[in-house]
Amino acid sequence: MTLYKGQCHCGAIEIEYTSAVAPANAEVRACQCSFCRLHGALATSDPDGHLRFIERAPGTLNRYVFGLKTADFFTCRACGVYVGIILSDGDRGYGIVNIHALADGSRFSAVPIAADYDAETTADRIARRKQMWTPAEVIPAT
Repeated sequence: MTLYKGQCHCGAIEIEYTSAVAPANAEVRACQCSFCRLHGALATSDPDGHLRFIERAPGTLNRYVFGLKTADFFTCRACGVYVGIILSDGDRGYGIVNIHALADGSRFSAVPIAADYDAETTADRIARRKQMWTPAEVIPAT
C-alpha cells in the first residue's frame, strides 16, 4: 500500500489516500455531471484502499449535496477547492478523491474515462459506489 497525500489550496483540508494500485494503472474518471465538469475534476478510487478527509481548520469542510442527494461533495469553505466525495451508509463511508488535490496527482496518468451516471436509479448509484469507491472517513477539526 502506498500513501498519497494532498490538500486544498489553503491547507485547511488534508487528504490521505492509500492504495496498492500503481498510479499509472489506476482508473481515472471524468464524471460528466455539471459539478465535476465545472470543477475540471478527475476522480479515482480503490475498493481495497482507504481515504481520509482531515479538516485542519474548524468549519472549512463544506458539504454540498445535489441531484439524487446520495453523497456529499467536499469543497473548502476558505479557498473553494473541490477535494472529493463521500457516500455515508450508517457507520461506513465510501469515497473518491479528486486527483488534482493530491500532491502526486500527476502520477495518475491513465486516460480519463468519461463517466455518465444520469441513467442510474438511486439504488443502482448507491450499489455502484459501495462496490467501486474507497472506504472513507472524515476527521473533523478539534
